[in-house]
Amino acid sequence: MTGRAAPAVLPRSLRAWLGPIAALAALVVGVLGVLYAGHSEPGRVDRWFIQPTADSVRGPWRRVALALDFLGEPAGAAMLVVAIVAGCLLLRRPRAAVLVVAGAAMTVGTATLLKHLVGRTIHGPGNLSYPSGHTAFFTALALVLALLATGRLGLGRTAGTSFVLAASLVGGAAMGWAEVALGAHYPTDVLGGWCTALAVIPATAWLVDRMADAMADRRVDRMADAARRERR
Repeated sequence: MTGRAAPAVLPRSLRAWLGPIAALAALVVGVLGVLYAGHSEPGRVDRWFIQPTADSVRGPWRRVALALDFLGEPAGAAMLVVAIVAGCLLLRRPRAAVLVVAGAAMTVGTATLLKHLVGRTIHGPGNLSYPSGHTAFFTALALVLALLATGRLGLGRTAGTSFVLAASLVGGAAMGWAEVALGAHYPTDVLGGWCTALAVIPATAWLVDRMADAMADRRVDRMADAARRERR
């Protein structure tokens, strides 16, 4: 017995590539935070995309944007987390269930801390905007689901990494579009939120695996000790 029968949430084939990607994402978060610290207006890059201080979506697309925005609010986020955790448990992936909760909490907590450190605002001094917590949260869930799918499908390093990055891009782009379209964030806030999740989730997944492996090894050691005592 090895005590490590539970599938890892961070497949070994992805560790070599997701580590540098997470480090690069953290660097981008830091650079953008320094560039926009204390700002209250859109930057030049933001103006290339859209004027972020007014709603830019109408009709049915506005309802889509509001629905996505709701999924990043506490009630909607809780519903998503509970549903995904339930799915992980039904698939007998307890580590993935732990990662959903821990990853979401760590990502949102990091984004919230960064907001207060950077101090960038939109629509008034009380509305901290960098990085986008909604985008970070939604990207984090997309990453967790992609890591789970990668493990179940047995994807290799290149295919797995591409799949994980594509999933994070889709999740981040969907929520980021909603936030910018509703005038809640600048485009660079969205980029910062996406990179926050890319930096936090691989590190959290690695930590979950390490802790789960250590607990499994301790259980095996206790069972071995008990078996030796019985033989005496």
